[in-house]
Amino acid sequence: MDYRHPFIKNPRLSISYGVSWMIASMLLVLIATFVNNMSFGLAIKEIFTFMMLFAVIGAAIWYVIKFSTLEDNSIFRITLAHLFAATIIVFIWLYTGVVIIKLVHPNAEFWMEQTLVNRLMMGYGLYIINVIFFYAVNYYYAFKEKSKNETKLKGLVKEAELHALKSQINPHFLFNSLNSISSLTMTDPAKAQEMVINLSQLMRYSLKHEQSEKVSLKQELENNKLYLSIEKVRFGSKLNPVFAIEENCLKAQIPNMILQPLYENAIKYGVYEATEPVDVITHVRCSDEILEVTISNSYDTNVVSKKGEGIGLRNIRDRLQVIYANPHLLKIENKKNEFTVTLTIPQKVK
Repeated sequence: MDYRHPFIKNPRLSISYGVSWMIASMLLVLIATFVNNMSFGLAIKEIFTFMMLFAVIGAAIWYVIKFSTLEDNSIFRITLAHLFAATIIVFIWLYTGVVIIKLVHPNAEFWMEQTLVNRLMMGYGLYIINVIFFYAVNYYYAFKEKSKNETKLKGLVKEAELHALKSQINPHFLFNSLNSISSLTMTDPAKAQEMVINLSQLMRYSLKHEQSEKVSLKQELENNKLYLSIEKVRFGSKLNPVFAIEENCLKAQIPNMILQPLYENAIKYGVYEATEPVDVITHVRCSDEILEVTISNSYDTNVVSKKGEGIGLRNIRDRLQVIYANPHLLKIENKKNEFTVTLTIPQKVK
């Protein structure tokens, strides 16, 4: 816990505090001059002496508040602590103020003629004003610290969620790739070897960018072309990747490994059961504000679709929610014989 006085932590606050007391003192001087017919010079000496003296002594009230919080004490104990502290501070204030006034202006009359009750009431009133002020300061700093901790916690939670989502993606595509390799080990060992080499490069990309959440579109496409080449070995002419990409979009930023589930989905539901070649078309366009990636594939409506859990698409929505706080950046269209997925990636994130 930080026990430093807020005036030490924030010099601007101490300056504002001092200026406020000077303004209040000036107002009292004007009241004493024009209402009580006191000379302006004498009012300046007496009122400024007592007011600024309380401003200095009253700064210690913060420690009373700090060490008598509601969390640790009952209201009765807090009230008792403030009464005790107020009595000590007001006594020191009155005694020191009278001594200074007599030294500076031996013939002072305004403050000397006030009754003891009035002086005590004013002292306790000033104490209450300072208590309210320092409670507000403490509340502000507590709120600021809480907001800071919540932001830090949200960052840690976000990082944990992203790692968890990635841990779902990596085994998912690894399982599918190994399944493809296993189907070729007996029928075409050479192609199986080629797939193993490509898969090792694919895994190297995944591990390389494990800590960086976003990569350039160029890097992400190169990785997915590698994945498609693995599946191309398996499906041959049935799989025909087509890319229509605007050149200026290649430097756009995109979450890594976010396109692969879309290609997996296109192959699983479009290419796997197809008897004719299937074009998996990737359109990319962009502006300063967004990057839009559209992946479409045809499919045979006469073939019964495989029933799946949709882990890949759900994973993408979850990641978009974590990164951009918007799960609706993924749109799906299922027309008569064409399945289209559009991914919209903001480029200017606040």
